Amino acid sequence: MLALIVEFRIKPEFIDDFAVAIAENARLSRDTEPGCRQFDVCRDPADAALFFLYELYEDEAAIQAHLKSAHFLQMDAATASWVQSKAVRKLQRTAP
Repeated sequence: MLALIVEFRIKPEFIDDFAVAIAENARLSRDTEPGCRQFDVCRDPADAALFFLYELYEDEAAIQAHLKSAHFLQMDAATASWVQSKAVRKLQRTAP
């Protein structure tokens, strides 16, 4: 199992719109991608512009399928100008 950890800092004027877009992307990922096992969207309660994603995928092929999915590509294009910064880490899940 592979985990993606994604941290976004969103420009202030787009925070609410990004929250809606990323929640829908997470829902569609969980509901339509067989290799997506978990997709959590978190937000810093002290900093509304800071979003944190925790995603679990069966394998690298499942990650690549996610990155090529229509819903991801649409969300990524629509929100690209809203993002102030983005950091992505890929980790091997070791437990449970």
